[in-house]
Amino acid sequence: MASYLGLEKNVSYWTIPAALFLALLPRVYSGLTGPGSKFFDRSNPRTFAARLDSAELDKKLRLRLQRAEAVVANAFETLGLYAAAVTAGNAAGVPAETMNTLSLGYLASRMVYTWVYIWGQENRRITPLRTIVWGVGMGFSMAMFIAASRS
Repeated sequence: MASYLGLEKNVSYWTIPAALFLALLPRVYSGLTGPGSKFFDRSNPRTFAARLDSAELDKKLRLRLQRAEAVVANAFETLGLYAAAVTAGNAAGVPAETMNTLSLGYLASRMVYTWVYIWGQENRRITPLRTIVWGVGMGFSMAMFIAASRS
C-alpha cells in the first residue's frame, strides 16, 4: 500500500513545514480573514485575545475565536518536539515507511485536534475527545523517538 501512495520515499521532513502551516491556519480563520479580523491588529498581534474579551460579538463566536487562538498556541507548543522527533528518527535511520506513517499520523491528529478544539467544544459530549486526540498526536512524536532509539 505504501508504494501505491508513493510513501516509499521519505516525506517526513516535508511534514514539518506542513505542521507549521496547520499551526497557522486557525489564525487565518480567527483573525486575518475570518469574523475576528476587525479586532486583529497586525502591528500588535499578541493583543488579539484580549481584544476579543471586550469585543461585541455573539458569545458563541467569541469563544470559538478564542479557542482558535488557543489552538495556534498549542500547535506552536508541540511543534518543536515534533520537529525534533522527525529529525531524530531520520538521523537514526528509521525506515521511510515508518517515518512517513508516524509523521502523517501526527498531521492528521493535528487536523482533528483543531476541529475538535474550535468547533467541537460546543458539544460537551465530545469535549474529552480533545485530550485524547492531543495524546494521540504526542504519541506519534514519542513513537518516532522510540523508533530512533531502537535503530
